[in-house]
Amino acid sequence: MIRKRSGTRGGGGPARGRLRAALGGVTTVLLTATALAALPQTTAHAADTLGAAAAEKGRYFGAAVAANHLGEAQYAATLDREFNSVTPENEMKWDAVEPNRGSFSFSRADQIVDHAQGKGMKVRGHTLVWHSQLPGWVSGLGATDLRSAMNNHITQVMTHYKGEIHSWDVVNEAFQDGGSGARRSSPFQDKLGDGFIEEAFRTARAADPNAKLCYNDYNTDGVNAKSNAVYTMVRDFKSRGVPIDCVGFQSHFNPNSPVPSDYRANLQRFADLGVDVQITELDIEGSGQAQATNYGNVVRACLAVTRCTGITVWGIPDKYSWRSSGTPLLFDDNYNKKPAYDAALSALGGTPGDPGDPGGPGDPTAACTATYSTAEQWSGGYNGKVTITAGGSPITGWSVNVTLASPQQVVSVWNGSPTSNGNVMTVRSTWNGSLAAGASTSFGFTVNGGTTPPPQVGACTAS
Repeated sequence: MIRKRSGTRGGGGPARGRLRAALGGVTTVLLTATALAALPQTTAHAADTLGAAAAEKGRYFGAAVAANHLGEAQYAATLDREFNSVTPENEMKWDAVEPNRGSFSFSRADQIVDHAQGKGMKVRGHTLVWHSQLPGWVSGLGATDLRSAMNNHITQVMTHYKGEIHSWDVVNEAFQDGGSGARRSSPFQDKLGDGFIEEAFRTARAADPNAKLCYNDYNTDGVNAKSNAVYTMVRDFKSRGVPIDCVGFQSHFNPNSPVPSDYRANLQRFADLGVDVQITELDIEGSGQAQATNYGNVVRACLAVTRCTGITVWGIPDKYSWRSSGTPLLFDDNYNKKPAYDAALSALGGTPGDPGDPGGPGDPTAACTATYSTAEQWSGGYNGKVTITAGGSPITGWSVNVTLASPQQVVSVWNGSPTSNGNVMTVRSTWNGSLAAGASTSFGFTVNGGTTPPPQVGACTAS
C-alpha cells in the first residue's frame, strides 16, 4: 500500500464501467461500486475476535508490535485476525528514529505502519519524549540545545506520520514512583524544568492538530500519590488550555501489583476532567482462571467509562513479552488462546470458542491459507484470484480480508460472499466452504480504478 506523508489520504474515485456478463465460462455476480459500498457491514462474525468485538462497543483493541516479528506467519496471522490497532513496541522511540541529531530513520516504524494500514488497523504513536531509550547525544546537550532538539524531534516525527496516528504518547513516565508525587529526574526535567511537558504538548499540537495527544505512565492505575500528581497536572492543563486529549494507563499487573479495586473509579475521575483515557500497555502476569478474571475486570472497567476509548496489550504471544517468565499475555508461546483471551472476549460481548482456539478451527492442524494471483489485467483494472487451501484437517468454512488502495474498487465477486468495511472487503465461503485436508478452492473478484498496487490479502480464517 502506498502511503502519503504529511497530508490527507486520497479519497476513492468512481468505478469505471461494469464487468462483462461472464469470464472464463463462469457466470459472475455483478456489483457496482455503489452496490458494494451498500453491502452490509461485517456484523454476523464481529464477536469472533477482540478487535471486532471492541469495535462493536465503539472502541479499539490493539497490540504492541515488533517489526522483526512481522515475518513470522503465526505472529502476523494472529495480529491481523485479532486486533484493530497497533502500537510500535520500540520502533518509534527516540533512539530508533533519531539516533544522531537531525538524522532520522523511519524504516522500521514505517514497516509497522504500512502493515497496519494494509489491514485496516489504526496506529498509536509511542513515544516522543521519554527519559529512557535516548541516544547518548541528547543527554549531553545544554538547555537551549535540548529545548531545540526536543521540539524538532516532536515536529519531525509527527510530521512524518501526520494524519496516520490516532493517538500519540507525547510524554511518557515523567513522574517518580513512591509517595512524593514529584517529577522524575531526566535530561528534560533537570535542564528545562517543569514546563517541558506543556511545551512538548504545544509543539505536538502544532505538528499534527488532528492527532490525540496523550500523557502516558505506569503505577497510576489506582488513586495514589503518583496518579494524583498526574491528575493535578492534567486538571491544570485543561484549565489553561494546554492541548492534552488523553491519558494513558499502562496497566502492568502482577500478583504483587494487582488490578486495584479503584481502577474503574480512577479512570472515571480522569475522564471527568474532559480527556479520553486509554489502557495502553496491558499485561497481567499469572495463568489460568486468576489471570482470566483480572483481564475480564480490566476490560469491563474500560467499557464502564464512556471516555475509555481503547485497550492495547503489550505484545501478542507470551514468548515475546518483556515479562515472558510471567506469561502475562492472551496467547501462549504457540499462539493458542488462553483462558485470559476468552475472558477478555466475553467481557467485550464476544463469544469464546471461535476460530483460533486450541484444537478448534484456528489450530494449525485445522487452519487454511490464502494466496493471491492476478488472473487478467487491462489498462483500468484487473481480475484477482484468491486460492484457499485447507491445512492438515478438514474445514467447513473460511473467510479472508482483501484490502484495496484508493481509488480501486471491487465491482464483482464470484464464488464467495462479500461484505464491505471501508476499503476492506471480507469474503466468506458459500457453496465451497467444506474442504478436505489439503484441498483447495478459490474465489475471484474484478477491480476497476487502476492496476497498482496489488490488493493486500489477509490471513485465512477457518471454521
